[in-house]
Amino acid sequence: MRKILIVGSNGLLGQKISKLFSLSKMYKLLNASIENESYVDNIDYTQLDVTNRKNVLGIVEDFEPEVIINTAAVTNVDYCETNKEIAWRVNVKGVENLIYAAKFVDAKIIHFSSDYVFDGRKGSYVETDVPNPVSYYGRTKLASENVLKLSGLNYTIIRTMILYGVGKNVKDNFAIWVYKNLKENKIINVVDDQFGNPTLVDDLAYAVMRVVEYNRDGLYHIAGSEIVSRYNFALQIANQFGFDKKLIIPIKTAVLKQPAPRPLKSGFVTLKAVSELGIKMSNVEDGVRIFAAQLQNYLNEQKSNQ
Repeated sequence: MRKILIVGSNGLLGQKISKLFSLSKMYKLLNASIENESYVDNIDYTQLDVTNRKNVLGIVEDFEPEVIINTAAVTNVDYCETNKEIAWRVNVKGVENLIYAAKFVDAKIIHFSSDYVFDGRKGSYVETDVPNPVSYYGRTKLASENVLKLSGLNYTIIRTMILYGVGKNVKDNFAIWVYKNLKENKIINVVDDQFGNPTLVDDLAYAVMRVVEYNRDGLYHIAGSEIVSRYNFALQIANQFGFDKKLIIPIKTAVLKQPAPRPLKSGFVTLKAVSELGIKMSNVEDGVRIFAAQLQNYLNEQKSNQ
């Protein structure tokens, strides 16, 4: 039985990974997150602050995982731009602490990075393209990749983007934000000049399981199979739920005057991951259909629990 420590288990991705792995008898799991309690039932849980090296070392030495899956990160791009010290402490120092602890038990680390390591001038990025982040968040993610590459440990770095899905107590992702506003007939401004691969979180969790099963190392671009604009992604969500598409107003990124610059022409070529891991990533239409069904189930559960 392989021991796996899932760090950041209360986040959307952490929840999906832990639930998927818990379906197999091959793994003994320990979930760990910053919160006092777990959002995932029936899996052992411990509170963990990745910025506290002593805390990290104690948990890793006690559990002795074979694999550490790190989903913990500060991902709010504008927050990172204006709170650089906190962003660095979690996104980079946190990874350094996991590396430090992993060396004591010879654990492999699976770590998540982002399309924000690129400048977004050309799009359709492959794993060998040279990073050039334009935001502080992107710089922290690139730094976290580099400390892992230089660590001497076995590692897998998974770059992904525009994650969406349904989870318990998770902050709103783009798809949830669009759904909530359109359901209330609110007008939303959505950029039509930012392109990328919307990624159903369930697909990414399945890819992580394949990385573990096949023991794949190195760098992978894993994201949805289709590159679209945020605006077109929003239209697809409206279409699926039968909302009024006229409520979605296309705008340019520059109008928003956000603190952090965004890579505009982003998007991944996922050929390496698809061929080496044997995965099939959802396109936007299929992904949104699955998302809608999951959201309905979640809302029904919430009602029955009230």
